[in-house]
Amino acid sequence: MARTQGSKAEITGPLVRDAARRLFARHGFAAVSMRQIAAEVGLQVGALYTYTPDKQALLADLMHSHMEDLLAAWQDDPARPALERLERFLRFHIKTSLERPEAVFLSYMELRNLAPGNRRVIAELRRRYEDALEAILIAGEAQGTMSVPDSRLTTMALIAMLTGVTNWYREGGRLDQDRVVAIYWDLVRGAVGA
Repeated sequence: MARTQGSKAEITGPLVRDAARRLFARHGFAAVSMRQIAAEVGLQVGALYTYTPDKQALLADLMHSHMEDLLAAWQDDPARPALERLERFLRFHIKTSLERPEAVFLSYMELRNLAPGNRRVIAELRRRYEDALEAILIAGEAQGTMSVPDSRLTTMALIAMLTGVTNWYREGGRLDQDRVVAIYWDLVRGAVGA
């Protein structure tokens, strides 16, 4: 893609982020160079440093944005029955995961490539999201509508299962998104003893 004459940070910055997200998801963070990102956007490699201090900062920023967006979008209502809240979480997680598969991949597979300080920040954001699901499971136990022997382990297992949909789901495939959600809901209810 050729560089647009007179491009501005508000245009080129998002292009850099999109290219990096795409390349990191396709090839893995370690295999992608700043030169490849620059080529994808149509910039000289030195110009990338106008938009990010380095590749590590770019990865951390992409993951941070994804987790902040996820946390901001998830709306829970603790006054509702726990099973209803769990179904809402399932629908939300699958829908947002399928809308942003590259961001989901980075958030779950590239944590290992973050520097310790960045890893702590992202791990804390992930923990807040996981805590939202765990609170629902604990409420289900308290209401007697779920039987969860270990709420933390169940939380991690459910998130892994729900996130895994991005690995195999294809629009126009054998199952549409509504059918996938319905089947997953049956699986999740079984997993929590509902």
